[in-house]
Amino acid sequence: MILCITEKPSVGRDIARILGANTRRDGYLEGNGYCVTWTFGHLCCLKEPHDYCKEWKSWSLSALPMIPPRFGIKLIDIESYKQQFNTIQTLIGQCDEIINCGDAGQEGELIQRWVMQKAGCKKPVKRLWISSLTDESIKEGFKSLRTHEDLEPLYTAGLCRAIGDWVLGMNATRLYSLKYGVNRQVLSIGRVQTPTLALVVKRQLEITDFKPTDYWELKTLYRDTIFSASGKSFDKEEKGLEIVERLKAHPLVVSDVTKKSGKEAPPRLFDLTSLQVECNKKLSLGAEETLRTIQSLYEKKVVTYPRVDTTYLTDDMYGKCGGILNSLKDYQTLMAPLRGSKLRKSKKVFDNSKVTDHHAIIPTGQALPAGLSKAEADVFNIIALRFIAAFFPDCLFEQTVVNAKVEKISFKATGKVIKDPGWKAVYAGEKNIDEPEKEKEGEDDDSATLPVFTKGEEGPHSPRLVKKTTQPPKYYTEGTLLKAMETAGAMVDDEELRESLKANGIGRPSTRAAIIEILYKRGYIVKERKSLRATPAGIELISLIKEELLKSAKLTGIWEGRLRRIERGEYDPQEFIGQIKQMVSEITFSVMRDSSNRRIVAEQGETPSEDEPKKRKKGSSKRSPASGKGSKAKQETDQ
Repeated sequence: MILCITEKPSVGRDIARILGANTRRDGYLEGNGYCVTWTFGHLCCLKEPHDYCKEWKSWSLSALPMIPPRFGIKLIDIESYKQQFNTIQTLIGQCDEIINCGDAGQEGELIQRWVMQKAGCKKPVKRLWISSLTDESIKEGFKSLRTHEDLEPLYTAGLCRAIGDWVLGMNATRLYSLKYGVNRQVLSIGRVQTPTLALVVKRQLEITDFKPTDYWELKTLYRDTIFSASGKSFDKEEKGLEIVERLKAHPLVVSDVTKKSGKEAPPRLFDLTSLQVECNKKLSLGAEETLRTIQSLYEKKVVTYPRVDTTYLTDDMYGKCGGILNSLKDYQTLMAPLRGSKLRKSKKVFDNSKVTDHHAIIPTGQALPAGLSKAEADVFNIIALRFIAAFFPDCLFEQTVVNAKVEKISFKATGKVIKDPGWKAVYAGEKNIDEPEKEKEGEDDDSATLPVFTKGEEGPHSPRLVKKTTQPPKYYTEGTLLKAMETAGAMVDDEELRESLKANGIGRPSTRAAIIEILYKRGYIVKERKSLRATPAGIELISLIKEELLKSAKLTGIWEGRLRRIERGEYDPQEFIGQIKQMVSEITFSVMRDSSNRRIVAEQGETPSEDEPKKRKKGSSKRSPASGKGSKAKQETDQ
């Protein structure tokens, strides 16, 4: 008998139907030589401090740092979880072979390995690795099962992440709570949540400390076109007015007219973070709500695996894209320009070297089921339009630059004419919310259509000063904060640069939304409309932390980069764990030496940090990594 273990009952039912395991039993399905059972997400968690040492049950500075010689796992103390685990353990004892059918990602891999380890599994294991839950994808996956050993580096990275988060979260939270908390309140510290909070606090302080300054720019109006003086701004209006009066006596002379053709490629396909950013911007959906929605669409088989960090497809997907496009029945009129020609194959879309376990988020080609919620329909529409746009030609435009002089002062006007909208036709009628609103008076518009100018022409003009005021940076929204987490605090819009910075982002695509939710829950940040504001407790906590490794997005990004290298088998997991242990020891001794007697009152004081293992309710999307046999980091865990 072959045992298949899935992560959710719903996935188990789909797989059982395809395998012919149609007889329902208590906690599993069987038939045709297969048994299909499931977990409820995590059935196990890392042991808590008191499981290692009874003295660690009470919070005490003298017990820190807490670093167990070996880390272990235990069953979550929920009766339904225990019953399901017993079912799995019994089936493992009876089967000849196991197929790990968990979600095809780091967390899904570890959920299954953790359960198998706890059950004392000694049976051979294979791995189902699929990017969608369609019948076709599941059937193809069973024809090309991966070996258990193939996913060893993925497991090892998750194990290191779990141990690192436990060591830092448990120790730092107790350390700061005992040293700086009031009335037994908890000050939550985490490897990801604290640098994320620091980003919000830093931005807020920049805004609070910002001192607006007035300045004046020199403009002139010639033939209904605004020309801007190059490098001419004044901190005193009087200085500019003198020049304005002088220029009125001289004509504007066009010195050069340049036209240059340009093109703009379609936007990249979505990874999870960019989808969350887009849905926050266009639909005002929070990051966690977007994740729940896309997960639901995945389980309804209409989009591919969502917890991804790549915007590329593999080359072998090219042959399937025409069928997927044809399946999008509600978009056929929109795709009329694609008919009758070969589908475009761009290196910005198809690149095997940019895809590891899963490709970008796209439609699967399955028909949309009835009864989608508004959020589900809206999110699917965003994904579908992005996928369609990827096969449209570039947007072609002509950029015009008109240079002119008045006396010895240089002026310039620019404009753009769209020659062929290309992919932008897919979004015709949508407001481009990326473009800032132009000021009513005197603001340049690079996209304006200019009249025809001739080199050497001249004529009267109307010079003037336009008053401007320096602006503070904008508060983070959930979307822009996700971008900052992805690029370790570097705010970039260039997609090529964004891709290169993702290797050292903080957190994982699948957990960043949960981190933001944790900061709300802890009372460290609040949302005002779409803007994120740090609370006094959040600001005070970050100001109190002197250890840069705890709050620096860049430094935390370095740790994330090492975890990704472990995932690829390129970095020693023991070195990573050793560095975390050393860092926690140094932080502990540094904080204990502080004699400032500062105190912080936080709103939320009863919950542990996000890095502390916690008994979770059934259906929770928050996960903890698992351990299993055979890893380089195996010596760090036991049962």
